[in-house]
Amino acid sequence: MSEMITLTIDGKELKAKEGETVLNVARANGIFIPALCYLTRCSPTLACRLCLVESAGKQIYACNAKVKDGMEVTTTTENIEKERRAIMEVYDVNHPLQCGVCDQSGDCELQNYTLYQKVDSQSYAIKDVNRPTEHWGVMNYDPGLCIVCEKCVTVCKDMIGSNALSTVKRGAEAIEGKFKTTMPKDAYSMWNKLNKSLIGFEEDKCVDCGECISVCPVGALVSNDFQYKTNSWELTRIPASNSHSSDCSLIYYEVKHESIVNHDVKKIYRVTNEHHYASLNGAARFAYDFENRVESQDEIAFDKAIEAFKKADTIKFNSFITNEEAHILQKLKEKFGYKLINSDALAYKKFLEAYSSVSGKTLYSADLKDIHSSNFVISVGSYLKSDSPNTKYAFNNSVVMNKGAGLYFHPIGDPVMEQCGKRGKTTEFIYHNPLAEESVLYFILDKFGADLPESIQATLDSYKETRLKSITEMIKEKVVSVVKDEETGEEKEVTKMVPKKVTKEVEFEYTRLLDEINCDATLIDTIEAMKDKKDRYTLILGEDLITHANSQNLAKLAALIEKHTQFKVVIIPTSTNTLGVSLICDLDEEEGSYCVGYNVKADFQLSALGDGDLDMPALNQQEGTFTNIDKRVVPTNVALPYNGYVLNDIANVLLEAEVEHTIEYTKSLPVAKGFKAVEFDSLTNYFSNDWSENRGYVLDSLDIETNDELGEKQNQTFEITDEQITIYKANPINQFNEFTAIAHEFKDDLESGMFANETLLAELELSVGDKVLLSANGCEIQVNVYADNQVSGKIAYVSTFEKELNTKALFTGYRFTSANVKKV
Repeated sequence: MSEMITLTIDGKELKAKEGETVLNVARANGIFIPALCYLTRCSPTLACRLCLVESAGKQIYACNAKVKDGMEVTTTTENIEKERRAIMEVYDVNHPLQCGVCDQSGDCELQNYTLYQKVDSQSYAIKDVNRPTEHWGVMNYDPGLCIVCEKCVTVCKDMIGSNALSTVKRGAEAIEGKFKTTMPKDAYSMWNKLNKSLIGFEEDKCVDCGECISVCPVGALVSNDFQYKTNSWELTRIPASNSHSSDCSLIYYEVKHESIVNHDVKKIYRVTNEHHYASLNGAARFAYDFENRVESQDEIAFDKAIEAFKKADTIKFNSFITNEEAHILQKLKEKFGYKLINSDALAYKKFLEAYSSVSGKTLYSADLKDIHSSNFVISVGSYLKSDSPNTKYAFNNSVVMNKGAGLYFHPIGDPVMEQCGKRGKTTEFIYHNPLAEESVLYFILDKFGADLPESIQATLDSYKETRLKSITEMIKEKVVSVVKDEETGEEKEVTKMVPKKVTKEVEFEYTRLLDEINCDATLIDTIEAMKDKKDRYTLILGEDLITHANSQNLAKLAALIEKHTQFKVVIIPTSTNTLGVSLICDLDEEEGSYCVGYNVKADFQLSALGDGDLDMPALNQQEGTFTNIDKRVVPTNVALPYNGYVLNDIANVLLEAEVEHTIEYTKSLPVAKGFKAVEFDSLTNYFSNDWSENRGYVLDSLDIETNDELGEKQNQTFEITDEQITIYKANPINQFNEFTAIAHEFKDDLESGMFANETLLAELELSVGDKVLLSANGCEIQVNVYADNQVSGKIAYVSTFEKELNTKALFTGYRFTSANVKKV
């Protein structure tokens, strides 16, 4: 842990962690230092140089300078003000005067700092050159507006881990020589760089997260969908939580009327975020218009719903619901004895309970901030970039920003993940066979564990053997030579120590677990090198473990890793509110004879997709809470109106209650499961300047009795014939569910199908646009064929985001299976 030190900024005595930057410490304590190019969680670019401050008689950059004990900082002097004024004048050189129509106007940092520095005249000029606009995926880039602050490049590298953006050279007129001697030094250096640079884009690396749009301080990077649609100051910002994935990140729905004609109809124009503190995935940013437009309550359909509930013995639902709705379903079960069917949440619940039986705590130990803070992180069993993009961002951030190390275990080759850190130096990617996850966890125990239980140690020892390996080392060899003195003719012996490479065989301890995870002994040496000077460890566990045939053992192994190594553990909830549902609801294995479904197919359907027997509101039309990956109960708010019935209306009839609003159940969430008796309106939803997360509350992790009994290790192998291929249950980047699939940014792009890289498609003699019959698990489904070169290897994945195409039926539970593929 970093020690606390004392420093002074502008005469104010402050406490700070050793190693923090002056800029971050100032911001956290409400002291303003201007900076155009800096992002809190990323490395400094020193591009804008506005953050000049003075310490010990020298000018330093607050974004890059680390605080020291006793340090005294002055944020402004006469010379610093001259520099800042000149810098802003340079930024305004040739910047197009189109504020009236620019999408960033009103939110523009260039506008703000120009006014802050009182720039009312221009001292510098240069001939401009043509810089045409470019279309990049979900966004447009206007280099004429770009100030090359490099925020977009930095966030893509340090946070997202895609490295899709970089600074590139551009043609430009040379700056007149007189300016080098007549203008302030930092302003000239900044101008010289600005005048030579643009931002370049590599499409194959981009994951369409839009984070570069969010951090852009001007109007250079703008969503295609948002450009020229509205002025930012006309929009109402509604704080909410990402409803598509379990990060449940803080988002703002930005809303106004649809048009002058339809003034009473509200529309979401975009989603924004607090990019200094939390990033968004592409689904959160772009899949925002999935609301269910209902103008009035359908009383006939409602009466039929009540009758269906009276007839039913089962309620089927998914985890794209609020905690309050889950609580209502549980109350209905308690009164009427319904079976509650949610296979996703049930598998997670069982895994978490098995984990808790060994850890002694009801919840796992880590969160995303722990991953960000780690300097050694391992991911096992998650298709991370698509399953949980924000976890992938944290993985990358820990490796890049903390000079950390990362191991990524998964069967699918992933060129996108390989952009995280430097492969072979800071990160290693181990692409093992399906079903080898248990061996991976045993291997982690073997390499990082201490004082292990005897039965575990015995299992690990049974895999060990002594082997020989060749090593090459440099030795000093004595060489004696005879040297003749040219003048005297005398000969004498001269001894030298000459470096020489020698190869020798040495014994080392090998574990056959490496054979089971498709790796060789070099991984052992790599890990030993990576462990040097590391002291903050986090293990990320994903859905592949939760659905594994031996998942109970895997969960207990994970808890043993937490108890006997330095690792803290995160178990990624598989859907938006999987963790909340698994804690609130008593779930059942098998459904009964008549089912009511909530957003899933059933005999009678309640649906927010507009395809059911009774309409329900979508999550952007609801108030309520989610329980996210950080074990935090976070609020979400209504972005768009909904005029139909809600689940609470049904509950009021069946439970004979008079609860006016669903959020009245927030304070009734089960305290025995770690929730708190807090009113919804008391929940906060914001970040402080010091990165403190003031969002709802953190669940209590309760103590429970432990049982260290572990089943025998199962040496399972994945069976596949020559006529079959391996398929994996997963979705493409930014597609999570039926709701992302109907959002307008995504709905025309894809239908559910089979995705593979072009090399694998060629081997299968398939082309993009073909249709194939996939046969597995006793069923056969026709799907479209798509190319995805952001995966590698010989495994195809099959998407599940379409409700009508039940591709989940191809799988028995575990996310991998073997399938026959037949071209239609």
